[in-house]
Amino acid sequence: MTDSATTARHPGAPAGDHTGLHILAASDLAGLEISIADVITTVEDAYRTLYAGASENPRKLSVAPRDKHSVSYAMLGRDGSRDVVAIKTSYKHGLDKGRTEQHYYTTLTLYDDATGLPVAMMDCGRIGALRTPAVSALLARECAAPAARSALVIGTGTQGRLALPFLLTALPGLDRLMLAGSHPAGIAAVREELRAHFPERALEVVSDLRSAAGDADVIVATAGGHTRAAVEAGWLRPGALTILVGHGLAPSTLHRADRIVATSEAQMRITGTDMADDAGRLPPVDTELPPVIAGITDGRRRPDERIFAYNSGLVVTDIALGHHFAQLALAQGLGERVALWR
Repeated sequence: MTDSATTARHPGAPAGDHTGLHILAASDLAGLEISIADVITTVEDAYRTLYAGASENPRKLSVAPRDKHSVSYAMLGRDGSRDVVAIKTSYKHGLDKGRTEQHYYTTLTLYDDATGLPVAMMDCGRIGALRTPAVSALLARECAAPAARSALVIGTGTQGRLALPFLLTALPGLDRLMLAGSHPAGIAAVREELRAHFPERALEVVSDLRSAAGDADVIVATAGGHTRAAVEAGWLRPGALTILVGHGLAPSTLHRADRIVATSEAQMRITGTDMADDAGRLPPVDTELPPVIAGITDGRRRPDERIFAYNSGLVVTDIALGHHFAQLALAQGLGERVALWR
């Protein structure tokens, strides 16, 4: 590859410079504009490339102390359509405390596997915040009943705030949007996010979780670990789709489901242990999302199936979206270059 081509792939980086690493802070990425549809398309492309065998997404590593007050993850992957290798790290501290007392740090480091040069190291907060609801939107598009019209989001954190705009982008036919949450500021933030993307849509805040769950065609559970919300399988209507992102679903929704779909069964067995039965077991999944996206398997087989979908992050989706953000940021001259290996 010529120096000019190298410079085009790495705007702002000296051609052939192996000693420096571009650092992109959260503030550098915050102002970058990207549409919801573009995020969903980027994530979907990452799944297609993975299923085609061009990308690699090894099982994530996890460590936690015995008292479970923190958890750390490390994920290595390669995006074959972009020739990019990346490492993502995630560390959360204070799981035994309230949301305001917790600390969370996540980074993504990208390397160009065609040139051998580092692309950037960046805060991965916004990337993960956008990637996760995009995956839920794809799960809903592929697994919701054909006549789905109502959606219930449980939780008002970052994922709760973004869930509805992404769902509506994938399923524009949804006409009843419900929210179960207990934090006034969070509820206001959900309303604001929905208004920013779909100003004509109304939000219904519900207090009776059982009744709302029974009315919902799609349920996205994004609540934090301290939530008391726990939708039971017996509350669900025929054809309901439940998507677990955080918390808010009881284990019965998994164990009594007619069909189970996961982004990755291996990762579900690492991060989904809180959904195990009394014997500590998780049921096998019926299919994973990548072959569903590729059209090899069906997300849903019958309109009346109650489907449980497990949304766990695959690093190839972080790589695809992170590389897109890096290209935008570097083209605008954002970030700081550090002579890390000099």
